[in-house]
Amino acid sequence: MTDGTPQARIRAEYDALATRYERRWSRYVRTSTEATLRRVQLSPAQRLLDVGCGTGFLLSRLLQEQPSIRVAGVDLSPGMVAQARARLPATVPVLVADAEALPFPAASFDVVVSASSFHYWPSPSRGLAELQRVLRPGGQVVITDWCDDYFACRLWDRVLRLVDRGRRPMYGLAECEALLVDARYDVTRLERYRISWFWGLMTATAQAPGA
Repeated sequence: MTDGTPQARIRAEYDALATRYERRWSRYVRTSTEATLRRVQLSPAQRLLDVGCGTGFLLSRLLQEQPSIRVAGVDLSPGMVAQARARLPATVPVLVADAEALPFPAASFDVVVSASSFHYWPSPSRGLAELQRVLRPGGQVVITDWCDDYFACRLWDRVLRLVDRGRRPMYGLAECEALLVDARYDVTRLERYRISWFWGLMTATAQAPGA
């Protein structure tokens, strides 16, 4: 049983998928992760937070490339967090948390990434403000998500929202940029691209104010 809110339904959906999520979406997880990591600028002395970390695949890939970096992850789904904890070193904090209420002090991270979770946030403006709170001044945010500018994604989005009327619509590139600008980020790079014949993604890279 869930409490009926969109967040509770999302949590229940991903709890049920957690143990088979990567088998079911292996190519998508791999290609979307690689696309996101190509756009992350991170030095060994910096700290990175993955919001909507899922099974920890992105954090694991980062640690393979730079074992000395300090990383953390949060996800709404306890089931996905359990998968991430099993994969990652015990020293990596992986917590159950909402993007709008992150369990970290202000200015804790140099970089925040979010891959394929942005369209689930109930209030993007509150989520972006919370990311800004935990970023150091001038810190980097990298958001990869489904892109409504592609017909196949737009069609899939409409189908999902027919099944679950509480689901938020996905965004196009211009909408994503407007949300970041409204939240006082300096948008440095915007891209949309395909990772398969079906999936069209976008990645926005921006800096928090105060650099």
